[in-house]
Amino acid sequence: MLKIFTDATYLTEDNRKIVFPLLFDLWYVKNKRVESFYTLVNCMENADVVIVPVNIAYFYEYKKIANLFSFIDDAHQLSKKVWVYSAGDFGITLSKEVYTFRLGGFHKKLDQKTFIMPSFINDPYMIISDKFKPIIRTEVPILGFVGNANGSLVKYLKEFLIFIKLNTFRLLKLRYHDYQPFYPSSIKRNQFLKAFGRNKQIKSNFILRKKYRAGAKTKDDIKKTTFEFFKNIYENSYTFCLRGSGNFSVRLYETLAMGRIPVIIDTDIRLPLNDYIDWSKHCIISNSNDFETKLIEFNENIDESEFVKMQQNNRNLWLNYLTRENYFIQMHSIFKNEI
Repeated sequence: MLKIFTDATYLTEDNRKIVFPLLFDLWYVKNKRVESFYTLVNCMENADVVIVPVNIAYFYEYKKIANLFSFIDDAHQLSKKVWVYSAGDFGITLSKEVYTFRLGGFHKKLDQKTFIMPSFINDPYMIISDKFKPIIRTEVPILGFVGNANGSLVKYLKEFLIFIKLNTFRLLKLRYHDYQPFYPSSIKRNQFLKAFGRNKQIKSNFILRKKYRAGAKTKDDIKKTTFEFFKNIYENSYTFCLRGSGNFSVRLYETLAMGRIPVIIDTDIRLPLNDYIDWSKHCIISNSNDFETKLIEFNENIDESEFVKMQQNNRNLWLNYLTRENYFIQMHSIFKNEI
């Protein structure tokens, strides 16, 4: 069992949405299974791991960086390992000796003490009211996608202006996050999907939207578009998963949760538990030059039993490694060996 110390004064209802995700199960909901691997202690000296209680952006936004660094330094003086959580699309890299948990980033720029977390989602089968069933392989791969893929010049200009605005705020210290090069994700998505759609060796099943969630605002509309989104993943063997504003894809985890096969464009991504999971056994990972060929050749070379097994393995991967509960149980195993 790992003993955890944190500053509990930050664990308020107002901070519930920004707490270090493990603390949600140890403080707010008291997850018995997680509590069999971790326990909170009241004294830093008695801890194996010291956790900064909330998203580190909080300390930047509220001008409490000195408090953050002092807390980390106190832990280092006691030779404790420190975990920090950097939320959001871009994240913040600290110049301190810490283990950082974040949603995305660029693999070549991230150190070995940076861990990518999955996007912690609810089980999509609760939304479509169905159960997991694998799809039989077809001679022609069937690729699904539902979402924003607007390729217009107006959209490009809007994304560029957002990029300029965010980085202006960052330079003026009105926003705090790592710099990220301009990547017009909606435009790129449109380009990739058009290429897939033109290829006669691939069957596309796309619902392209010009706005996020097709502009849905009412509860009924949101429910309808969410159902359509997951139904598309459920009905297609493969789903196209490209990064969004940040260098990660929530759709990747949604596809795995449904037991389908993600088709990923490698934008220098780092995936969760990358030293422990062979992601090539769960996804088709390609670059911007061979994405069509990779999908076609993969579908040609996999036999039907392996195809079914891969879908089952993907569903199990999400259940056993990528939910919040099980991700941190895996982290327990990794860090227990280091204590």
